[in-house]
Amino acid sequence: MQRSFIFSRRLSAHLKRGGLIAYPTESCYGLGCDPGNRKAVLRLLKLKRRPQRKGLILIASSYRQVARYLQPLTPAEQTRLQHDGEQAVTCLLPVKPSCPRWLRGEHDTLAVRLTAHPFAKQLCRSAGSALVSTSANRSGQRPAKTYAECLRLFGKKVRVLRGRVGKRKQPSTIREWSDGKIVRK
Repeated sequence: MQRSFIFSRRLSAHLKRGGLIAYPTESCYGLGCDPGNRKAVLRLLKLKRRPQRKGLILIASSYRQVARYLQPLTPAEQTRLQHDGEQAVTCLLPVKPSCPRWLRGEHDTLAVRLTAHPFAKQLCRSAGSALVSTSANRSGQRPAKTYAECLRLFGKKVRVLRGRVGKRKQPSTIREWSDGKIVRK
């Protein structure tokens, strides 16, 4: 954990008010917000120019942070989800009927990763919540890899957090939970 990262009450309040943040993840900077705040999610989608129908990824530090959106998992399945997250695998998990469309898009699954990236994991722990996590870019463009790139891309529309991106060259693998089929490698 870099010394410059301190999760403050101000940052927590920023997220609760619907603020957007950019933060380092396994392969690039992520663009995120409180997944329970519809207005924040819609602002994030507009900023990225990403259609809502595609759905979004949630990162979390534990299964508990995403359980409210998902069909229940057994302890063994929770362990599998944790292991997949350590390998930077995002899983498409079946959702509860109450899971908002603004998160899952046109799907009956939700993309979830229990992140092992130290900064992102601590961010979720400190927030006490999962976070929306989509690459910090405009749809179809190269993701930002640095603090400075995020500032250039988003200016004051996003609070950019300083930190180190992980060593992965590619975004997380996305895998179907039910059959293990790879959707994105």
